[in-house]
Amino acid sequence: MKIVVAADSFKGSLTSAELAEAVESGVRRIYPECDVVKVPVADGGEGTVQALVDGTGGLYRTVRVKDPLGKDVTALYGITGDGMTAVIEMASASGLPLVPDQERNPMKTGTYGTGELIRDALVKGCRKFLIGIGGSATNDCAMGMMEALGMKFRDASGNELRGCGENLIRTASIDDTGLMPELKEADFLIACDVDNPLYGTNGAAHVYGRQKGADDQMVLELDEGLKHFNNIVKSKYGFDMNALSGAGAAGGLGGGFAAFLGGKLEPGIEIVLEMTDLASKMEGADFVITGEGRIDFQSVMGKTPTGVSRMAAKKNIPVIALAGAVADDAGVVHEHGINALFSIMNYPVSLNDAMELARAKTFVEKNTEEVFRLIKACERKFSKESL
Repeated sequence: MKIVVAADSFKGSLTSAELAEAVESGVRRIYPECDVVKVPVADGGEGTVQALVDGTGGLYRTVRVKDPLGKDVTALYGITGDGMTAVIEMASASGLPLVPDQERNPMKTGTYGTGELIRDALVKGCRKFLIGIGGSATNDCAMGMMEALGMKFRDASGNELRGCGENLIRTASIDDTGLMPELKEADFLIACDVDNPLYGTNGAAHVYGRQKGADDQMVLELDEGLKHFNNIVKSKYGFDMNALSGAGAAGGLGGGFAAFLGGKLEPGIEIVLEMTDLASKMEGADFVITGEGRIDFQSVMGKTPTGVSRMAAKKNIPVIALAGAVADDAGVVHEHGINALFSIMNYPVSLNDAMELARAKTFVEKNTEEVFRLIKACERKFSKESL
């Protein structure tokens, strides 16, 4: 028997790799000689760096960068085993959790630190980039990031502007003569699972500004700033960010990546599954095991379990999903290739206790074992009947 394990992490508890190891332990109690192929995966959000670094035998880099308000912070990114691809979660340098509640203000925050991570990876020889852009504290349309990479933004008087939300409206010109030359050789894939335009009622400021600390007046000013900044970019590069689906992601960072660096925006799970070559690893599999911490109706919206199951369905491979919690509305995943769905919880326990590493591993191992006990019993029955 061949089993492929491709599950997302159980956030705050088991990493994707740890979860796969626990599943393998459970399977081998019933099928000791089973071929278990473990493929760490994620959906482009939190956990993507770890999944791809662990899955390719890569390495981690820690870098001192500027946080959204310009304070020093240590951020982490990964380089895949081939040494060519940098995997970056922008939230590591420019994420909302880095800013205390009372200091959250997207007029002041910027993405300079994300640019510093890219700069470090370029110096280390990386020429391919996978960037996850969820969880930002910013609304600067990549001004800060591009500033860190050598671009200059000036007001009508020629004064340099710092990359932040309040300076979008003040930008009169863009000087790209100082950009790092290595950028010409670099390709950027952006994990983006939203379709918001850059500005307007469905744009970055109106939809996401308030959760980043903006009040109603700030939202209006940021929206005007994004519209104005887009006109400046369009005038210089002929690129209309507002026409791009997903441009409003991460406060316009999605649009900035596309306009300034030729970045391509794609669903995160599709990028990760391609990078891990999961399709070829599934060949000949009898079962695929997937999962995430909680499975509900949102799991069909670009999340790992259904991304994996849709791929398996094309190969007619049964899929079993494990989760810490299974919501009442989770049954919708059965329409997307997941054949059976199980919670790993064996008895009532607090969330903190359930997420404790040793207990979570035990829950996964024991429930996987029970699933494969049933499979083996059915196998024996049908084998006898065929005789």
